[in-house]
Amino acid sequence: MRKQLEKTNQLINQPTLIKVLFISQWYPHRYDPMFGLFVQKHAEAVSLYANVAALYVHIDPSLNEIEIQTTTEKGFQEIRVYYPVGKNSISKQYNYLKAYKKGFDLLHESWGKPDIIQATVFTRTALIAALYKNKYGTPYTVIEHWTRYFRENTFRNSLHKYLSVWAASQAKAVMPVTKHLQNCMEQHGMMNDNYKIINNVVDNLFFERFTKPAGKKIRILNVTCFNDEQKNLSGLLNVVEKLDIKRQDFEIVLVGEGIDFSYIKELSHEKGLENTVVTFTGMLTGQNLVRSYQESDFTVLFSNYENIPVVISESFACGLPVISTNVGGIAEHIDKSNGLLIDAGDEIALFKAIDYMLDHYKEYDKEQLIEMARNKYSYQSVGNELISIYKNILEQ
Repeated sequence: MRKQLEKTNQLINQPTLIKVLFISQWYPHRYDPMFGLFVQKHAEAVSLYANVAALYVHIDPSLNEIEIQTTTEKGFQEIRVYYPVGKNSISKQYNYLKAYKKGFDLLHESWGKPDIIQATVFTRTALIAALYKNKYGTPYTVIEHWTRYFRENTFRNSLHKYLSVWAASQAKAVMPVTKHLQNCMEQHGMMNDNYKIINNVVDNLFFERFTKPAGKKIRILNVTCFNDEQKNLSGLLNVVEKLDIKRQDFEIVLVGEGIDFSYIKELSHEKGLENTVVTFTGMLTGQNLVRSYQESDFTVLFSNYENIPVVISESFACGLPVISTNVGGIAEHIDKSNGLLIDAGDEIALFKAIDYMLDHYKEYDKEQLIEMARNKYSYQSVGNELISIYKNILEQ
């Protein structure tokens, strides 16, 4: 514990700023640095205006006892607590709560108590925030991303629903990332007097200017996890196959990986599209991912269901218009000034939309798209919006 304190005390506290603690069910960890990256970005955004810390607990079957790691690489204190599975479900839950207690104990000694807790994702994380509120009087808010509320049977049982509804009612604000998600949550009884819509953050790298090299073909981009049930990549390939018969002035780049990667790649090969019309890059991150946007002319999504994919905001940040299905909260972000909306599963509509965009993508105002994205999705914009919500709560 002493070594942990020495590490965490290296962080320079700013006592004049409010203290915001992030806790989340999803957060980057040593086994998956991409897991919940959008939560970490929210914390980074708030850290521009507040004194921030993040506490995350993660089950680790390889451990026999709790292990704690602390870092300040993002400019704020991050405490990751890894805990063992336990012998049964009771010991598993005990270890989970014990991990949080150890994390809070370390946090209190090195950083003090927060002024407000920002939880992300119902239900367990919000319950932790509610328990902390009951003990210390610290208010909490909850950001929600999960598409599970789109389903009719979103809760495991009546207790799960009761706890979710109660945790939502106790929060000082509930912040889904789309109005559509808010409506779905309210339909499941998760009521709160202070619903606020909050955008995800787009990394600064996406706003860097880049001159696309001249090329012979118009480049279409699709950035996705390869889950065909959700993303309908097979339907996209059906359309690309037909469009390739009509015109040969385009190419499409598929970025990502996932459970159906091999299937989609084989389907592309069977259609005679791979390495002629369709290119697979695999997973790209950082500057490599940004460059894939910058070298493209517009983005296409053909998902059967979504909440609000970050691909859309990243496309706008790079000045790209977007073709997407009108599912989830996507219509809250796409209009005639920045893209085209079609119905899910409508391959004829997708064919017409891509065919149109290939001829008209240059008519979309690139600089206007970038400026709009900066005003909605940048660290500064999102951070300022969140800090305003926190201050209003604390002033009350």
